[in-house]
Amino acid sequence: MISKHHQDQAGSYALGSLTGPECGAFEAELRVNAELREFACSLMRAATALALTAPGVELPRGLKSSILQRVDAPAAAPAGVVVPSRPMNGLAGGLSFMMAAESTGWKQLPIPGAWIKLLSIERERGYAVLLGKLDPGTRYPAHVNAGPEDFYILTGDLHVSATVLRGGDFHHAEAGSQHEENFSENGCTLLAVLTTDDPLVTFAMA
Repeated sequence: MISKHHQDQAGSYALGSLTGPECGAFEAELRVNAELREFACSLMRAATALALTAPGVELPRGLKSSILQRVDAPAAAPAGVVVPSRPMNGLAGGLSFMMAAESTGWKQLPIPGAWIKLLSIERERGYAVLLGKLDPGTRYPAHVNAGPEDFYILTGDLHVSATVLRGGDFHHAEAGSQHEENFSENGCTLLAVLTTDDPLVTFAMA
């Protein structure tokens, strides 16, 4: 039986609104409570489905040109953040590119020093590609993986349990597996392939 308190926490967890300490404590409970873990995963799947089925909204005239003018203007990146650019859409043949000259698209997670950037999403195939960034000394709380995860370290170091990953190293985690607290001593950037129902994907799209 899942308590009302746990139901409320699971809802906040699915929406990414728990603070770092709250998230860590809740994920510790997920590791030992299979019923709560399944309930939380069902809410995350529902939140993702809801986000993807939201109706389109007609945008005001001139909004696109206004946004493009602001994007083209020089902008300072947050301290310690890698600087890729916006997708260059509308090219022939369904091609798009993301250059390393702009800072748009990065979102800071509720964990200080942790950032993500959505690169692409394949809704029909159920996966998304993201960039991740940890500033030096950042610690990512222990958690249960909602779906399978693939990480390829681009730069820096990432400590996963007793293993130290560096540029060129790869890590795969199965759905339902548990990660202890991960951390980076010198900072790192990584390429991640996640399922579309992963809370990080939901957060990146919000």
